[in-house]
Amino acid sequence: MPNPKLKSAATLSQNSEVIVRRKKPATVRSIYSEAEREEIFRRFSVQRPEPKGELEHSNPFTLVVAVALSAQATDAGVNKATRALFKVADTPEKMLALGEERVRDYIKTIGLYRNKAKNLIALSRMLVEVFGGVVPQTRDELVMLPGVGRKTANVVLSMAFGQATMAVDTHIFRIANRIKLAPGKTPDEVEERLMKVIPRHYLYHAHHWLILHGRYTCKARRPECERCVIADICKSPEKSCDVPAPLVELPPQLIGEAVE
Repeated sequence: MPNPKLKSAATLSQNSEVIVRRKKPATVRSIYSEAEREEIFRRFSVQRPEPKGELEHSNPFTLVVAVALSAQATDAGVNKATRALFKVADTPEKMLALGEERVRDYIKTIGLYRNKAKNLIALSRMLVEVFGGVVPQTRDELVMLPGVGRKTANVVLSMAFGQATMAVDTHIFRIANRIKLAPGKTPDEVEERLMKVIPRHYLYHAHHWLILHGRYTCKARRPECERCVIADICKSPEKSCDVPAPLVELPPQLIGEAVE
């Protein structure tokens, strides 16, 4: 005998009202006011009007390769290896023809070179077979390539195709958390917050400004606040010298502005 408490799916769909809860757009509350954020990036723009990435490349393909190789390696070390490699393999077709063993010989001074050589061949093969030898211009397609993650894709979209992206590397992750501009527990979380708190008209160069700031001024071991262009605005508790700080330090939820 059927249980009267049970209703068929059809009956439920006819008699019940389905409520769809739409997720509200996330807001980010910054401890820096809009004016302070504007001034931070204005100063970065004066300090480095045309910031450039330090990885050497000649086209979108060599950029993808260089960025993929830079994981757990220095830009200087990658450049040293790729100068010779790119002379003989600056297209996916040439990289395939070179072969994994010879690619290894060119990049053996770079960390994890065996796995990276394998990825370069697989990456080149996919570019040829799936994308007609052309580097795609969307993030979803770029991350399909072996050895290419979200950070690499964002760098390529910015440097090769002029898109305003935020590639969160170790420098940017450290800076965003240290100065409390866009604190987050993961690179993706930091990326999302930075994209919301950085003034839109500064967004295109912001990635390079933050990397260079982290590499040469706000260094990992000790921030060099004595020569920092934003030291008087910075609200980091890790300041390395007596730089004037905001008079009142309030919890994040009570200071600054919500950024849609």
